[in-house]
Amino acid sequence: MKRLSMLILALILAALACGTQTPSTPFPTPASSIFDSAPTAHGFFPSPPRISTDSVLEIYKDIGNHADFVLLQENVPWNDFVNSVDGQSQRRTDIINQVTLARQNHLDYIFIVDGLNGLNRSQFSGLPFGWDASFANPNIRAAYTNYTLWVVRMFHPRYLGLASEINTYMDTHPEDVKNFISLYNEIYKAVKLEAPHTKVFVTFQWEELNNLIPQIASGRTRLHPNWNQVEAFEPNLDVWAISSYPFVAFQSGADIPADYYAPLLSQTSKPLAVAEGGFTSEPAGPIKGTPEDQVAYLNAIHNQIGPRLAFWVYLLLEDFDLDSYSGYMKANGVSSTDVDTLGMFASVGLSNSDGTAKPALGLWDSFRANQ
Repeated sequence: MKRLSMLILALILAALACGTQTPSTPFPTPASSIFDSAPTAHGFFPSPPRISTDSVLEIYKDIGNHADFVLLQENVPWNDFVNSVDGQSQRRTDIINQVTLARQNHLDYIFIVDGLNGLNRSQFSGLPFGWDASFANPNIRAAYTNYTLWVVRMFHPRYLGLASEINTYMDTHPEDVKNFISLYNEIYKAVKLEAPHTKVFVTFQWEELNNLIPQIASGRTRLHPNWNQVEAFEPNLDVWAISSYPFVAFQSGADIPADYYAPLLSQTSKPLAVAEGGFTSEPAGPIKGTPEDQVAYLNAIHNQIGPRLAFWVYLLLEDFDLDSYSGYMKANGVSSTDVDTLGMFASVGLSNSDGTAKPALGLWDSFRANQ
């Protein structure tokens, strides 16, 4: 399943947020954290509705009114980290600036380290020329490890993901699964040596895990999760985290089965998380969507697994302004196909691009307030 690359959004944010240099000293660990005080922390990707500096600054402010944290899902800067944890680079500065914006708006943060292409998670993202695209590649392993350790030392995140929707890669590259799992276990141990209380995880694409994507399911039974893919990371999986965009599989939010997410409850006793997800409030090509579908989606997660969620990320607070985004993407060489992909997610926000709330935003706020 293709979806909008969070890499593109992260690069937009980094380019617009604060172009100035920032001291490369570690951020102090907060004395208190929402992750310690709230049963479930609520967050968004910090994706602005328009491509402008003002829009970036405004979205962080708006998220501060409706959430506890932002999710920073960054692709590995391969060249910057292949030789060492330490060093200076623009990508380091860009990431530091995003965390600075979060803290200025009283938001905590979760990091997900991402080596794969968000438009196609069967592929790596941005590998240097000549690098073999395999988790057996020593350069990939070194850069992945060094970048993760830099994040740990610089930002002290309470939650740290080491891959996004990894089951897509596992489905398409079974020959490389053992290599990624061995890398995950090595990094897990290294992180725990430095930050034993940091919760480490990978995320799994729930619709694909349930064999609801026909071109990937390969004859496997619908709505019978491929638990073996998750359990391959045990015992070094501190949280079971999923992404979920059920509008790719169901015609409406009302069609989400009453026990769709519930199998997670009996499969593990560990904390659960929704690391990203959403439902479109407008039709997008063959995909249907209404504001009521968003409400049904939020209720499905809350009613089925809400009490077990350590954190819950909804993809967008505000819809994308397609004119602003498509112009920026085309000017930077992004294909028309990828611009069309953006359209599938343009109306996933809980508010319109002008900031006016949809009905689901009030429900989201009520879940956050009445824990």
